[in-house]
Amino acid sequence: MSDVPIAFAGCTPVNHLWPQLVERLGMDKSKRAVRQALDLQGMQGHAATLPVLLVETCGVALASTELLRHQTGLACHGERMVLLLNRREEEVQLLQQF
Repeated sequence: MSDVPIAFAGCTPVNHLWPQLVERLGMDKSKRAVRQALDLQGMQGHAATLPVLLVETCGVALASTELLRHQTGLACHGERMVLLLNRREEEVQLLQQF
């Protein structure tokens, strides 16, 4: 895993990234990508990190919850949360996996 900084300052919170991902990959592959992001959080994350799923590539990363709150205003408290990030369009969507 590389240490590439993720900037959220220019990102707009939206509600359409999950439906677009499901449309592009199908429900099974989309759910698998979210599970992989959650697995990364479980293996290398902690209470102050949030798993990020890059929707263009299905790559995963960890981001600081404080950085996300500071740059976007999104507060992510709770279990099994994943941030979907479209870097090209500068959009984010918080998902809570149930």
